Amino acid sequence: MNRIYYWFVLLSGTSVFAQSPPKNHAALTIETIMQDPKIWVGTSPSNPFWSDDSRTLYFNWNPNQTKGSPAQGDSLYKVTFATNADLNGRAGQRKLLAASQPQKVSPAERRTLPTPPVSAYNRGYTQRLFERQGDLFLLDVKAGNSRQLTNTVETETDPTFSGDEQQAIFRRSGNLFSINLKTGELTQLTDFRTGTKKVDPKLTDEEKFLKQDQLRLSSVLKERKEKKDEADRINKADQPKRAKEIYIDDKNVVNPQLSPDGHFITYRLTKRPANAKTAQVPNYITESGYTEELTARTKVGAPVASQEFFVYDLKKDTVRAVSVKDIPGINDKPAYLQSVANAKPDTAKKIRPVTINGPVWSDDGKLCVVVVRSLDNKDRWIMRFQPETLKLTLLDRQHDDTWIGGPGIGSQNSMGNMNFLADNQTLWFQSEADGYSHIYTVSVLNPVGKKQLTSGKFEVQQVQLSKDKTHFFLQTNEVHPGEQHFYRMPVNSGSERVRLTTMTGANEVTLSPDETRMAIRYSSSNQPWELYVSPVSTQLLTTSKQSSGRFISATDASAASLKVTNSQTDLFKSYPWREPELITITARDGQTIYARLFKPVNSREKAGNGRAVVFVHGAGYLQNAHKWWSSYFREYMFHNLLADKGYTVLDIDYRGSAGYGRDWRTGIYRYMGGKDLEDHVDAAKWLVQTQGVGANRIGIYGGSYGGFITLMAMFTTPDVFRAGAALRPVTDWAAYNHPYTANILNEPQTDSLSYRRSSPINFAEGLKGYLLICHGMVDVNVHFQDAVRLAQRLIELKKENWELAPYPVEDHGFVEPTSWMDEYKRILKLFDERL
Repeated sequence: MNRIYYWFVLLSGTSVFAQSPPKNHAALTIETIMQDPKIWVGTSPSNPFWSDDSRTLYFNWNPNQTKGSPAQGDSLYKVTFATNADLNGRAGQRKLLAASQPQKVSPAERRTLPTPPVSAYNRGYTQRLFERQGDLFLLDVKAGNSRQLTNTVETETDPTFSGDEQQAIFRRSGNLFSINLKTGELTQLTDFRTGTKKVDPKLTDEEKFLKQDQLRLSSVLKERKEKKDEADRINKADQPKRAKEIYIDDKNVVNPQLSPDGHFITYRLTKRPANAKTAQVPNYITESGYTEELTARTKVGAPVASQEFFVYDLKKDTVRAVSVKDIPGINDKPAYLQSVANAKPDTAKKIRPVTINGPVWSDDGKLCVVVVRSLDNKDRWIMRFQPETLKLTLLDRQHDDTWIGGPGIGSQNSMGNMNFLADNQTLWFQSEADGYSHIYTVSVLNPVGKKQLTSGKFEVQQVQLSKDKTHFFLQTNEVHPGEQHFYRMPVNSGSERVRLTTMTGANEVTLSPDETRMAIRYSSSNQPWELYVSPVSTQLLTTSKQSSGRFISATDASAASLKVTNSQTDLFKSYPWREPELITITARDGQTIYARLFKPVNSREKAGNGRAVVFVHGAGYLQNAHKWWSSYFREYMFHNLLADKGYTVLDIDYRGSAGYGRDWRTGIYRYMGGKDLEDHVDAAKWLVQTQGVGANRIGIYGGSYGGFITLMAMFTTPDVFRAGAALRPVTDWAAYNHPYTANILNEPQTDSLSYRRSSPINFAEGLKGYLLICHGMVDVNVHFQDAVRLAQRLIELKKENWELAPYPVEDHGFVEPTSWMDEYKRILKLFDERL
């Protein structure tokens, strides 16, 4: 029968001990692996940043497993290196090893530290502006001294240097200000005001006649008026020049920027539609004892915010809106609307709504670029912008009938990775033009076509330009889709890349300001993140050929690296965590599916009758079949437990996952639960054919998008999966948010077919196997309403082999260890009993 479990119901007992654990090691239990990871696993270092002199590395860490929230538990630590001498060669590496042990930074020192040196340098990198606790400071990089610029109740943010580097430009209360760095003079550059400007009432013809007649008849009135007018004129002339009052009605100001020459201020106005209804999530477990409402979000298809881009000309004291009507393709109708059944004919040319991000300026302040993005996310235009004329000139257009995306491409609120090279005329940027995110350049003055700098079936995932603008530092997955490495590459095309990391797994690099050292946050598939430091070597190199292109590998990098942290607890290290086998499966359409395989230990099942569980990662656009420590670390530990009990566990990067280029990313367009589900069915078939798994002994589970796929699998392929656990699942995509869903399925009112065939609630009648649904009741992402609506649907369909377990204090990502324990005991019980 159907059962709805409530928080106070005790779970009936089931063994959670591994049947055949590795010898000489304690069996894993659900209670062990789902306890507070600070206490059980340890806390990995995070958020590394360097001091401005590149000698000290700071990072958040909690080696003593202090209890509390991350904000309370993690402290700031530092490692200081003995010298900043040349690190190229053996001598430099020996000096690198002469470092202090990690030391906890005292609260007093922490309060005086500059914020991480990310940006806001002057062009010579001799000074840096930074914000600390809402106030602004100017740092002398060489001397290491900082000078406080503001001390106010209001918060100052986003400091930058003016074009002549004589002033600090910053934001306060939505307006733009400047401080003269020599005199300290404070100037308000903008005066944005909500509402509309009050104007004197316009006189009727009758009122005008009466006023003029009174002045004609009375010399006293006339004289008084003349004196008042003269006083007003003198008073106005005596007033200092102020920023122009700009009334914005009920709109919000976004990203006001001053041009390098100080003549123009660009800004964007957004207005949220009044008729956009926001969902409310009830919270039942409260301190007040009353049910309280949590404000969540709008649903897909709701009206979106309007966007306008303006230029404030400070010399002319004028404000003008930027027109987009002449942008190539601005009137293009999305391809899906041309194929939707019963689409209404529309011959009128409509300007698609867009948003304009930027600008980014050349260092000499002469050229300016903005990114225009259509709100339907089918187009991204990179355009030269001339603020004096408001002219937009096309540099590159990336169009996609599905949606624009990929690493470094940006979003509707971000320009993406791009900037000018040293010549102040060439723009570099990332694009998926060839199917993978790569680096391109284009001449801003002569945009005859873009030049591709990197190419191959891999993704450039992060890029930064060296300070002298002669090299790129970039992270790619060209060695293997499941590895991340760091490279140095000259900005001129056709040059070799120098690979600076060698450890197999993920290498998240934070480069020192002088670009001689790398802080490497590294992990492998069975070892959580630790912090290493390595020199940016240019001598210890060997040449290596790759099918995707030529690069040079720094073979001695791991030997030269210094391991800074050891974070895992002894208890965690006492278990021999598996390194899952990274395998490939051929899908029915010939595509290659990457997957992680956990093989069972001492399985007692007969050949061809083994048990298997398929895990479905969440988010859709996420990668989990890789060689580094998974963000799904609890699930990884659970898979070790399952393998100890004799299960085969498979975890695939299905269609829509990250790391494999544009076609894989968009393979779910207009049909979630199509090719992505087929990939899981093909994976189940592979398990039967190659791993000795029984065709009727396969389970499936996952959370969020993984919960959605689990439901689609149980409802539409019921003979493939005998049991499934859907955690915090989307059951109806029409109830999810706009930014994510509209990219993939468009809007429900214009593409209802895509929503109906992609939403599990429409296929609930197909349930045959055993289904567990778990959902947090205060989930403001995928609302608990999704699970409740599906429960009612299953009740009306008279289905009996399902359960719903609600978690009253949990959001989308569970926090409480007891909730994790309860959830995974139920999942294990489901698989143990039904498989």
